[in-house]
Amino acid sequence: MNTALLEGKVAIVTGGGRGLGHAMTLGLARAGASVVISAAREGHEIGRVADEINVMLGVRRVLAVQADVTQEADCRRLVDEALATFGGLHILVNNAGRGMKYVSATFLTEPTRFWEVDSDTWRTIIDTNVNGPFLMAKAAVPHMLHQQWGRIINITMNHQTMRRAGFSPYGPSKAALESETVIWSQDLAGSGITVNGLLPGGATDTGMIPDGVSEAVRSQLLRPEVMVGPLLWLASEASADITGTRLDAARWDITLTPDRAAAAAFGPAGWASQSPH
Repeated sequence: MNTALLEGKVAIVTGGGRGLGHAMTLGLARAGASVVISAAREGHEIGRVADEINVMLGVRRVLAVQADVTQEADCRRLVDEALATFGGLHILVNNAGRGMKYVSATFLTEPTRFWEVDSDTWRTIIDTNVNGPFLMAKAAVPHMLHQQWGRIINITMNHQTMRRAGFSPYGPSKAALESETVIWSQDLAGSGITVNGLLPGGATDTGMIPDGVSEAVRSQLLRPEVMVGPLLWLASEASADITGTRLDAARWDITLTPDRAAAAAFGPAGWASQSPH
């Protein structure tokens, strides 16, 4: 990995305390970026992640800020903290999300039909997964427009999971995020700001997986680190011509150059592609 790939860049990673967020934060920091990470409730968790990475790298690259992406004031505060602490904002990774375990701990084996979902739980998942990225992007884009450079990366999932029985409201929330990705990329065309989706490409060993899953099943899950290679490419100057797409991290071939790996891993966001990815 080029440790200076993102030198001088500043990123925000929402939901940066565990799973995909933790892996992506470490990847960005190792590539030279300064990173603000957030969590709605687990302030101690993101504080520990920031401390561990800063000690590992021997320099303060990560700042932990407790903030709820469903609250517009918190989103503005995250952007303000990035500007005040690191002097800029170039990359927004909309990773904070709530999954099906909030609906049922047994969602993998006993699907909950949509009319059985608690209405408050439905609202909470939609608010975090759909409104949260909007509020974060709304707060970040004015600064990116001013500098005529920015990267918005929305963490999404397989199209087939969006269609899976028993996956309401998580599936609909990610389908909406893909629509946001496509529309925002068009709204920002020619501005120097790109908007793309990034997905692991399969079930991943994160906090979205409920406790009690057998080790045999867990051993077959993707590791969160699968996201790092394509994330760094999307966050870099190399992806300047790519917007309104989605990259499937599981299809990223580390034996290829980043540009060739990207070409093999991306397709259009939203529903333009009938690919199962």
